[in-house]
Amino acid sequence: MATPAQRQLAASIGSLTRWSRVHGASARRAQTDPARAAVARKWEQKAIDAGAVTPEEIAEAADRLRRAHYRRMALASAAARRGTARTA
Repeated sequence: MATPAQRQLAASIGSLTRWSRVHGASARRAQTDPARAAVARKWEQKAIDAGAVTPEEIAEAADRLRRAHYRRMALASAAARRGTARTA
């Protein structure tokens, strides 16, 4: 079984090799558009589940949910660096 460092190295090699075949910023962006759209749909669905109704409400709620998620991750990361396992 590979160690975490070995897995990270293998993933890095794979990523570099994959993106070496894509030239130009617009081509790289086009390659990741489907993933970005899927993530946007995920946050929009969470906003709808939370009660947002109009397209404007959905967009605003999705943005707030996404920002809150990343701030919780930052808080957990800071706690991990401090050595305390307290998470949001």
